[in-house]
Amino acid sequence: MSLDVSKPAVVRDIMNHYGISCRKSLGQNFLVDRNMIKKIVTAADLTPACLVVEIGPGLGALTVQAVQKAGKVLAIELDRGLIPPLNEVLEGAGDVEIVPGDALKTDFDALVGEKTAGAFGRNGREYKVLGNLPYYITSPLLMRLLTGRYHISLIIVMVQLEVAARLTAVPGTKEYGSLSVAVQYFTKPEILFRVPGSCFFPPPGVNSAVVRLAVRPAPAVTVHDEELFFKVVRAAFGQRRKTLLNSLAGSGLLGGKDFWLQVLQNAGLDPHRRGETLTLAEFAVLTEKIK
Repeated sequence: MSLDVSKPAVVRDIMNHYGISCRKSLGQNFLVDRNMIKKIVTAADLTPACLVVEIGPGLGALTVQAVQKAGKVLAIELDRGLIPPLNEVLEGAGDVEIVPGDALKTDFDALVGEKTAGAFGRNGREYKVLGNLPYYITSPLLMRLLTGRYHISLIIVMVQLEVAARLTAVPGTKEYGSLSVAVQYFTKPEILFRVPGSCFFPPPGVNSAVVRLAVRPAPAVTVHDEELFFKVVRAAFGQRRKTLLNSLAGSGLLGGKDFWLQVLQNAGLDPHRRGETLTLAEFAVLTEKIK
């Protein structure tokens, strides 16, 4: 491997050679800071026994470093125009396979099971996910990774700083919302470090952060109807300026004010509170009292 795509000049030359440009519609900004790349790989705690699924490898700067530590990397890339330069960059880098496709439509366990002859995935060992996620797919992709119950042990992703704040937010803060509850229900989230725009080519107009999501062996709270739990959460956050009672009653979920007042009383929750003040445990109790 002779191309060092952690250098902006090299990235520019590759793009000119292949006639490609960063597609704003896909949120493409290539990470070109070697120190940041090393910090991400170190945080993933990779060993030769690990399988990594990378989402959106771009021009392969993170891929090259990850495959030097992991046993195998599967890199899912939506933009087929990047496949030729990726093949050149990754030549001789190690056991890495480029998988053309859309991560939002990928069955991750099926993919890794197929590519590892069942050694990883649903009936095999757990694997890790890395990625630099464009803003427009961050929430739906994280929800797919988590609600799909894939055999993933760790997710380390780079996201916009404001999204990172939402993933780790605590009750009572303006950042706390339904995404916070969902991510914390399935994982233990932690912001590892910030990444300034100068670490990318071309530099985006926002700062980013790397977030570590350690997937819980079991959800943070116990509920008997998970679908209902998340419906209640979304309803509670649906109208943030309203009280919990009015938000739930106005959501169209199950019943009107009298119904929800009784449920809240049974759950020991003040109907005048706002949804963003409830903890995961309180959302769980609220959901169980509906039964």
